Amino acid sequence: MYRIGVDLGGTNIVVGVINEENKIIAKASRKTNCPRPAEGIFDDMADAIKEAMDQAHITVKDVVSVGVGTPGSVNKEEELIEFANNLAFNNVPAYALLRERIGIEKVYFDNDANCAALGEAVAGCGKGVRDFVMITLGTGVGSGIIVNGKLVTGVNYAAGEMGHMVIEYNGIPCNCGRKGCWESYSSATALIVQTKDAMKLNPDSLMWEIADGDFNNVNGRTAFEAARKGDGAAKQVVNSYISHLSIGIGNVVNIFQPDVVCVGGGIGNEKENLLAPVRKLVVSERYSIHAKKQTQILSAVLGNDAGIIGAALLDE
Repeated sequence: MYRIGVDLGGTNIVVGVINEENKIIAKASRKTNCPRPAEGIFDDMADAIKEAMDQAHITVKDVVSVGVGTPGSVNKEEELIEFANNLAFNNVPAYALLRERIGIEKVYFDNDANCAALGEAVAGCGKGVRDFVMITLGTGVGSGIIVNGKLVTGVNYAAGEMGHMVIEYNGIPCNCGRKGCWESYSSATALIVQTKDAMKLNPDSLMWEIADGDFNNVNGRTAFEAARKGDGAAKQVVNSYISHLSIGIGNVVNIFQPDVVCVGGGIGNEKENLLAPVRKLVVSERYSIHAKKQTQILSAVLGNDAGIIGAALLDE
């Protein structure tokens, strides 16, 4: 029998068919194209699920369940995505929308970073660890918390939104309504804004060459690539980004003292270029400086598959 995992992101919807060894055997994707009505997004999600099933040569009779990782908070009792600012979702009846489109009764939803954490904990860098925090650096900053081997979801299933802890009082406005959120400084979206701002001020920067002279080509890798080539303006962007990221990760370490903080998402693909300097900054400011056991800060190993595998493993 098989399970299906869906990673519903602000940019893409990615579906994977998972076998009993927790391996992805088929994939399909669609553009999220948000903001738009939830019905259209779920139409495309259902199409991608059917495509992935066709690729795997299975039917609904072979599928145990479908799990979806989504930005924002999920009310599992009322079967709603209560709020997802990056999708412009507010009290969306997600379970019903998916069931009626795919004909599978067992559907489950959870926060996308929770799913990534579950996937990495079961099959990635947190395998065998009891206390584990996953940070995802993508359209937003997501986080999933596992304590004593179980996801922490809180009284209203909304725990773990660490991207919306404030790291700069009265700072940059966030689309959640607060100011100074970690997400506003350390998401890929924020890094792209920071890169473009630096390019405007530095017309001779290598970042322009890497982007082929077009703002539309700027992405989360632009500043890192230019910094590796010695560009001063790019180095300033990267150093500022790493500084803000380290503040958040330092807070996570001080609050939870987990065995592992795992960093993934698009910017997480920078691996040691990102985490080596982050570790130095976190070590210099952690409260547990004299403790014999210290939290490890590691790169995710499953890449974008973590959320798919974790979503497929949802069962309540």
